[in-house]
Amino acid sequence: MKKTCSFLLLFCLGFAFNSQAIRIEISAPGEQTIPLALTKFLPMGSADQTSATEIDEVLTADLDLSGLFEMADRAAFLSDAEKLGLHSTQVDFDQWRLLGVDAVVKGGYRLEGNKLVVEARLYGVVTRRLLTGRRYVGRLGDERRMAHSFADQIMQALTGKKGPFSTRLAYISTRSGRKELYLMEVDGHNSVRLTDHRSIVLDPDFSPSRKEIIYTSYKKGNPDLYRKEIYTGREARLSHRQGLNTGGRYRADGGELVVTLSMGNNSDIYLLGTDGTIHKRLTTHWGIDVAPSWSPAGDKIAFISDRRGNPHIFIVDIDSLKIERLTFAGKYNATPDWSPTGDWIVFTRRTEGQFDIFLIRPDGSGEHRLTFAPGTKEHPRFSPDGRFLVYSLDLKGEKSIHVMRIDGTGDRRLSAPGGNDTHPAWSGYWQ
Repeated sequence: MKKTCSFLLLFCLGFAFNSQAIRIEISAPGEQTIPLALTKFLPMGSADQTSATEIDEVLTADLDLSGLFEMADRAAFLSDAEKLGLHSTQVDFDQWRLLGVDAVVKGGYRLEGNKLVVEARLYGVVTRRLLTGRRYVGRLGDERRMAHSFADQIMQALTGKKGPFSTRLAYISTRSGRKELYLMEVDGHNSVRLTDHRSIVLDPDFSPSRKEIIYTSYKKGNPDLYRKEIYTGREARLSHRQGLNTGGRYRADGGELVVTLSMGNNSDIYLLGTDGTIHKRLTTHWGIDVAPSWSPAGDKIAFISDRRGNPHIFIVDIDSLKIERLTFAGKYNATPDWSPTGDWIVFTRRTEGQFDIFLIRPDGSGEHRLTFAPGTKEHPRFSPDGRFLVYSLDLKGEKSIHVMRIDGTGDRRLSAPGGNDTHPAWSGYWQ
């Protein structure tokens, strides 16, 4: 598929670690943070101050959401903060050590005709070395994408795992008067409507191999499964069997789909090819089986079934078709999603008249509740790095998209006012 990213990464400055380099893990956000100085990007010639402001706002928001950093107070910055410092020999590391920071971000920008050039650097203060650097060339208006990209690189350099800030979120909104499919950045900006079915659209999921989304639509009266190419707009029906064609999810390699079909009087879980042909039936029970989610290895499926009376999570092995029950607590469990790292399954459970978000290990251990605030939380999905969760919140009749860390902290609203937003899905890394 043709790439239409509006800025070009011209080159990458390598980063290196030694025994003194900063390295942390995200397993417990807030317990271990890196003191970080984020300086404002400085003009390198003809430039508009609004570019620096945009870059600063995006970097600040992304790094704050991560929960990994203790941001140094800019009021305490010394003279080196006003120097460009695109090479380590130009940085006064002693000043930053005096302020107690372990890493410092510096950068500059300029206009070259109608092109915007941004230079971004991350330095280790203790090692007095460049950890990572990027040069971006694009247009005015690309500042947000450049900043998201560098926030991802900062996470990569300091934790060994790339951040998810350059990815996208799909979701369903009623802003047009109908439930249509939308796409937005992970911080809620630049929302774009992708469908005009003038009907009901539900349950989006991203293809891992190409920029495509599958979803269920009632466009032709039946809940059919559709596929849409994001950039070309081309759309096709993948499955339009009588009854339900819902909950479609791509396998990690993009080669197969899992979906709920109800061709008879019962809903069961099936594997489909990317052309919509049935490859295998995974469940054959009289109970209602819905909401399938792949394991990262692609060998198991978590799903919801009421085969034991109340809706609970079950796991089916694709090869053997052996089914095991995962949850036993609660009277109504829903919408599981398997972490891309394989260590957690997130789901919702009705508690005290509302749905809240829970985590559980695939072996049934470690179950715990993440959300406690008022309102019903639905359709939680993991970020591609497994560090964050996106979900929809129904509070006093208004439905909005929220994001939080996997320990339940750092919750923030992404939805703009003016529409009911539900069914979020998080893309893989944007190429």
